[in-house]
Amino acid sequence: MKKKMTKETLAMFLISLLSAVLNFTNLSKEGYANSYYAAAVKSMTLNLKNFFFVSFDPSGFVTIDKPPLGYWFQAVSAKIFGFSGWSILLPQALAGVLSVIVLYHLVKRSFGSAAGLVSALFLAVTPVFVAVSRNNTVDNMLVFFLLLACWAVSVAAEKGRLKYLIAAMVLVGLGFNIKMLQAYLILPALYGTYLFSTSISLPKRILHLTAGTAVLLVVSLSWALIVDAVPANQRPYIDSSTNNTVMELITGHNGLERINIAGIIGDSKGSGRGPGGGPGFGGTNDDRQMRGRETSGNEGESTQPPAGMQGGGGQGGGMMPGGGAGRGAGGGLAGSFGGQTAAGLSRLFSKNILSDQIVWFIPLALFGFIAAALNEKFRTGLNTRRKQALALWLMWFLPEFVYFSYNTGTWHSYYLTMMAAPAAALAGIGMASMWEQYQEGGWKSWLLPSALFVSGAVHILMLSYFIDSGYLVKILMGIVALACCGSSALLGLINLRKKQEHDDDVRGESDADRGNKKNKLWKALAGLALTGILITPLVGSAAAIFSGSGGSFPAAGLELLSQAKSFYRTNTSVNNNGNNARINENNANSVLIEFLQENKTANQKYLLVVSSANDCADIIIQTGEPVMCLGGFLGNNSPLTLEEFKALAAEGEIRYVMAGNRGGRSNSEIMSWVSENGKPVSAGNDTGSRSSAQLYDLKDYTDSMGSN
Repeated sequence: MKKKMTKETLAMFLISLLSAVLNFTNLSKEGYANSYYAAAVKSMTLNLKNFFFVSFDPSGFVTIDKPPLGYWFQAVSAKIFGFSGWSILLPQALAGVLSVIVLYHLVKRSFGSAAGLVSALFLAVTPVFVAVSRNNTVDNMLVFFLLLACWAVSVAAEKGRLKYLIAAMVLVGLGFNIKMLQAYLILPALYGTYLFSTSISLPKRILHLTAGTAVLLVVSLSWALIVDAVPANQRPYIDSSTNNTVMELITGHNGLERINIAGIIGDSKGSGRGPGGGPGFGGTNDDRQMRGRETSGNEGESTQPPAGMQGGGGQGGGMMPGGGAGRGAGGGLAGSFGGQTAAGLSRLFSKNILSDQIVWFIPLALFGFIAAALNEKFRTGLNTRRKQALALWLMWFLPEFVYFSYNTGTWHSYYLTMMAAPAAALAGIGMASMWEQYQEGGWKSWLLPSALFVSGAVHILMLSYFIDSGYLVKILMGIVALACCGSSALLGLINLRKKQEHDDDVRGESDADRGNKKNKLWKALAGLALTGILITPLVGSAAAIFSGSGGSFPAAGLELLSQAKSFYRTNTSVNNNGNNARINENNANSVLIEFLQENKTANQKYLLVVSSANDCADIIIQTGEPVMCLGGFLGNNSPLTLEEFKALAAEGEIRYVMAGNRGGRSNSEIMSWVSENGKPVSAGNDTGSRSSAQLYDLKDYTDSMGSN
């Protein structure tokens, strides 16, 4: 028997289709996105050892600075479909669509179809969520696993079943192996929801949570403990760690360095690990272009070795020491570290690099929680499915909101995708709850027009930050003002007349007929207001399809519209300069690669030695050959001593070294020795150095050691 497609099924199909269009359309425009991780995936596809240890380079010299699971998905995709930018982005784009579907089912099971559909729609068009879905950073893969964990803990809280709680903890543990401690931001929601549920006794709940915690730790630390148990000389060096262990990477670079809540006690000056960024995009165009140059690894101005021989950034993105790449000079996304914007409750609503990525549904989420909480009357424990769900989303949302509002540690704007799901869920729940209250009348009926008006006002405020970006922003402001603020005002006026219309029946119509007409009008106004809320984030998300979401700092939203204006106003001069810089760099990389491959000796293990990953990602992507990255991602690793390096050079395993590279802040002793003992390399007749980077040949040293 054929199953009839209902309106709800059709609506969810269209929302899923919209998410797929935003996530997949023109995906090849993103290139390899973050070339640091793309190079690692290339290396991981070459052998199982590199795959398990998430090696950055084909020789397994150093790992990347993240755990493996998210990049295992990318490597598997690359093996199935062939290594390309599209194949490594595919898992994230798919995870984004699946997250929208999972959120719909999660919200629906507690608050009904309408709330589920609206929540899914809000998530699908959230700019940062779309941008991260189109990038090879793995944050949305983490979001997908955490949403599944929310499903498991919801069933556990409702039924008091340990196996579902264990499943939730396993899923969070897997999330830990995607982005380490970032996955634990959801733990207050999971623990709180189960602890305050009433399906079983408190002692059993505590016992269950204790068992779940043990499982969580075992799954979370399984890969780290295995890697650390392998002798250091039999595995890659752990990038960005201070003692070559994953455990230190967890607590250090991916742990404490990401947290600094000094902003709460008055210190709102951001701090970042490494250069880049700035106070936001509120400055002049010159300021923004300068910040773009500071954060750019392979676009805009870069340091290059002589005669066209330079290390590569990536295609479609790049890196910088300390946290990725910007868009490059000339209209790129300004800033890099979220902690470099002023901390406080207004951070996500003010003019900075964060707000237009996530702010769109936050006001509705806050009003929505209040409305739903009023309906549920929280006088007892979490003894209903709705109370449990509402507590779950709030306890996910609030810690994230505090973290992103006050944290001045090392974090990036695309981390905001972690807040997209709970914000969308609360906003969708709120719309359904406030609609019910509006129909019922009374003082709670004022929540809907108030929420819609405040949301519209926030949207207009955000748009005002980009008023100079062109006519499209002005048009959007008009649409939001009319559709959202205008409709909410009319809904408010209708509220004022409700009592009088209830008492009077001047036209002799029946209560049912009059109620139907009023309900249609209310629906039309609420639907128009909802359109006003959706249109700006949808336009901002769609902009990523045409301009790309960025390399190491994926972003969508109004900033992309600002870039588009710059593009057309300057007759593409600024952007062409950036594109020409990349073309010149890629051409120079080809010259370098061709030279290195033609002159590679039989004993030579490493095609090239560089200071930081910034200098060799593109070479690995293009060649798949071993490149020794002495300093790792940040350029400050110390995996080799000078004596060990000299021994490799004496054996001929190392020949060419790029000394004085951009970003290299460690191994100065080794690089000084190279500059003293190596022979500078030039190409053709051009021997002039264009920067501080210089390619050196150690063959003479190798030959001299062999003759002794």
